[in-house]
Order: sequence, then C-alpha cells, then structure tokens
Amino acid sequence: MKDSLGASVTIIGLITAITTAERLLFQLPGGILADRYGRKKIIVYGTLIRTLSPLIYFFTPSWEWILPAALINGMASLYMPAFSAIIADSLPEQRRGAGYGAYNTITNLPMMLGPLIGGVAIESYGYETGIKLFVGLQVITGIIMVVVRQMILKETIESKDKVERRSLIPTTKMYHELPDTIKVMIIVAIIGSFSSRLIFDLINLYALEVLMLSPSQLGLINTAVGATSTILALPGGMLSDRYGRKNNIMLGRTVSPISQGLVTLTSGFNGYFAVRIFNAAGIAIGGSGMEAGGPSWNALIADIVPPGKRATVLGTIGTLTAVVAAPGSVLGGWLWDNLAPQAPFQLSMVTGLVSATLFWLKVKESRMHPITIAVKPEDDH
Repeated sequence: MKDSLGASVTIIGLITAITTAERLLFQLPGGILADRYGRKKIIVYGTLIRTLSPLIYFFTPSWEWILPAALINGMASLYMPAFSAIIADSLPEQRRGAGYGAYNTITNLPMMLGPLIGGVAIESYGYETGIKLFVGLQVITGIIMVVVRQMILKETIESKDKVERRSLIPTTKMYHELPDTIKVMIIVAIIGSFSSRLIFDLINLYALEVLMLSPSQLGLINTAVGATSTILALPGGMLSDRYGRKNNIMLGRTVSPISQGLVTLTSGFNGYFAVRIFNAAGIAIGGSGMEAGGPSWNALIADIVPPGKRATVLGTIGTLTAVVAAPGSVLGGWLWDNLAPQAPFQLSMVTGLVSATLFWLKVKESRMHPITIAVKPEDDH
C-alpha cells in the first residue's frame, strides 16, 4: 500500500486506527447480541460482512478506497466475542485451554504456507497482481466459510425474547458490574493493545525497508512464525489447563514486548528470523502477548464469567481496548516518519512491559485451580 497506492506510513497507521476503532462500535453490541440471540447467527452474519471488504481491496485504485474496506472489516468484528464464547460454552472448564489451543492450531494452519507463497507470487508477478491474486482467493474462502459455519455450528445458548436498545450502547454501568479481576484484565489489555498497535503495521515494513529483506525472505520468516504458532498453540493450552492460566499469560506478555525491543538490534535475516520465532513461541504458549486473547487468556475469562455474560464481557474488553489501540497505530506511524523507524518498537517494548507488570501484581490465581468470582445473576427484566 505504501508504494503501489501512494500512502505514507502515517496514513497506513491512520487506516489501521480506523479499523481498530470500529471495534468500539461493534464488538460490544456483537457480544450483547450473542448473549441475547445466540452465538451462531452473529458468527455467520459477521463472517459474511468480512467477506465484503476484500472485494473493495481488489478494485481499489488509491489508498482512499481502502477506508471503506477498513470500515466494513471493522464491522465484522461483531462476531469475535461470539466465537470465543461458543468455544467456552462447548467445553468443560478443565479443557478450555486445550480447546482454545486446538482452535488456534487449526486457524493458524494457513499461516504456515500463505506468507511464503505470497512472497514468491509478489516477486514473480509484481506487487499489485500478487496482492489481487490473494485478495480474490480470500473472497472465495470467505464465502465457503459462511456456508460451512451455517451448516456445522450448533447453538449453545437459548435466544431471549427481546433486547433493550440502550443495552447495546457501552455504559459505565456495564464496567462497574464486572468482577474486579476482569477490570484489571481490561486495564492490562488496554495498555498492551496500545503497545501492540504501535508496531502492528510496521513489523513487516521494518524488515523490508530497514533490514532490506526480500519479499521471499519475509514470506519464509512469516511461514516459520505461523508454523511455530501452530505447533505450540495446543501444548500451550494444555499447560494452562494443568498448571493454571496466569503463568502462561505472563510468558506471552513478557516475551512480546522484549521481542519488539530486540527487533531494533537485529541487522539482517538471521537476527530478525530468530526474534520473530522467539516472539511466536511466547505468544503460542501464553496467548496474544500485548493485546487480549489467546487460549489461556480466553480460558481465564470463561472460568470467571457465567455463560450468559461471556460474549458481553469479551465484547466489552474488545471495545474498551479499541479506544486506546486506535491512536496507537497513528502514533506508531508518526514516530516512524518523524523520529526513526526504531522509535515505535522501543516505545512498544516499554508499554508492553508495564502491562505485564500490572498483570503479574494484580491478577491472583491458585496454581492448580482457576479463579472463581461470584457474579450477580443476570436481570432479564
């Protein structure tokens, strides 16, 4: 997008910020609707919406056309809380970590070959043609996913008769009703998400423009990252079931920010490759190191929150983290353009370690037993 569509690094960050901000509007309502009307409907509709954005990417003549595609892609985030909730609903407490790990393993499989093939295609056919080839494939895959999810998914929660309109709007009351541990996890996720968004769109750009790696080399690295995530996701989830969630989560939240700092110390293919694999291993075992998600993180939330509120809580976390994450993308691009390419990675490391420290000090968990917190019964009136 930087070369073929004429967008600056700051503009790339702005587009990512818009996509992230869309979660502010749609993740929480999506979670509430999933708790009210059922998980399956929200998942199917969200998947269908997500299929529309690649069509715009395919025909876009300039970076301005990326904006509506980013908006549509952000709207599709309404199904993310429903997906996490339906997994938790379908598994016993002592196997949730393994269940989330198995899901991550399956969804990470395309990451093992896609980046490598994409890098070769871009070098063989040019950037624009190579990108359009895979965007077209994404549309076809999205349509198949809509059909498969409609046919295979089974509803896990009873639909309720009606939903109050005002309940779909984020309120401070929703936040105050959350368990204390969830409140801490939200703050941790907000700081970590800001840290992640600082470099989210820059990690590959750094490899190409600063380290001067070729698209094929970058594709090979991303394939290895996908393979590492795929291989270790299930064992990581199983470890969280056996030994508790907190240690796993801390591993990811420590490894990720350290990795961002190490990126700025690398000088070529081998160093960058090692840092990316190190980061992938930590995330695979501990979950998304600087945001909210991963087998251990989602399993911990499911352990705390009753089924009727799981999607709402997951949506609340997604919504509140989006508030801070969106400007993080813009700031990262601005730091790249106006200070140095290393600046956003260094700031990401510092804020990520702050997030990890807060999690370690404030979230308490028994080693062999998940956290349990009493939650008031839901008022259906």
